[in-house]
Amino acid sequence: MDVLHGLVNGMKVSDEKVHCDYAGDPTRSSELIINSKKPFNAETPGGILVKHFVTPVDLFYVRNHGPVPEIDPKTYEFSVSGLVGQPFKMSLAELQDSANHVTISATLMCAGNRRNELKDIKPVKGVGWEIGAIGNAEWTGVPLRDVLEKAKIDLNNPRLHVEFVGEEDCEEITKYGSSIPLSKAMDPKGDVILAWAMNGKPLSRDHGHPLRAVVPGFIGARSVKWIKEINIIDGESQNRFQQKDYKLFLPSVDWDKVDELWDKSVPISWLAVQSAICQPQNNEVIPKDQPYSIKGYALSNGSRIVRVDVSLNSGKDWQVADIVHQDKQEQKGWENRYWSWSLWTLNVDKFPSPCTVVCRAWDICSNTQPENAASIWNLRGVMNNAWHRVNVKGA
Repeated sequence: MDVLHGLVNGMKVSDEKVHCDYAGDPTRSSELIINSKKPFNAETPGGILVKHFVTPVDLFYVRNHGPVPEIDPKTYEFSVSGLVGQPFKMSLAELQDSANHVTISATLMCAGNRRNELKDIKPVKGVGWEIGAIGNAEWTGVPLRDVLEKAKIDLNNPRLHVEFVGEEDCEEITKYGSSIPLSKAMDPKGDVILAWAMNGKPLSRDHGHPLRAVVPGFIGARSVKWIKEINIIDGESQNRFQQKDYKLFLPSVDWDKVDELWDKSVPISWLAVQSAICQPQNNEVIPKDQPYSIKGYALSNGSRIVRVDVSLNSGKDWQVADIVHQDKQEQKGWENRYWSWSLWTLNVDKFPSPCTVVCRAWDICSNTQPENAASIWNLRGVMNNAWHRVNVKGA
């Protein structure tokens, strides 16, 4: 039993976990890096990430909190209820017939991506991720706003949130749930969808079959899989995964001090500007003075990445990398909504091994990354977007 205490709405809660049966989980690619077998959590190797602008489904990172549900799409349905004028239930077939189908390219990233760098500074709680808890895909479904319009919601109430509850039975003795502001859900430029397909094929079980939410620009925790309920509620979801798991605290806050702060801290929603070096890997051996291509990814929360800087001497001097693949949203008429990552390359004629390679990204709003991970350490180990560093050894 794993127990951790905190306060949610003034009530003492614990992270008591129960035994779950994982015998029915699907098979996965052997190329994934497994960080936890039960529940299954695995990331994509960096070298694979930069080979594909659209990440193959079987190589897309997996973040689960319990056994993977097995749902028959023929009998599946979800409900829309709560503070609505007209609650209803809808099957997958009815959903697919209810609105225009859309396909969006969007990157999902776990809030714990790069957690291990924070763990190296001081212990944190959570799955240990390197740089691969991220992936970019083409998602097909219907706009969430089209579905919610049928529920007759008071769109003038600024407090309303859309809560998603999934079918997943989590080890934390709850269904997985989360919420987003109604304003994001109803924004035509917010591009929130209920998706049934990924890269042109029905969702795999690990990625939410038969239906999931996709919330572009937000941390992956808000794109709930295996949708069971959509509830319109007054304020944020009270589910533990909204109120407890994904919150930021000062570096000085530890588990002895956090109890009084849970209610005062705002749950994470939007992603921060981020970049990482995927090639070379940390401690890779590269012969001195040979040509080499440094590669990586960068993203923001819907803003275009305009520059990626790379240093070969621990951040003393910088060069500008080439952005080799990025959304061409101007061709879609999306008015600068860049929900996908950017892939970048810096070609080096003579690699100065040994050395420390560093990268940082800038978006169109001039947001960039903090220099040191120690300045943003937090006990949950989330939202690490410090300069990414890779040590390279000489041959």
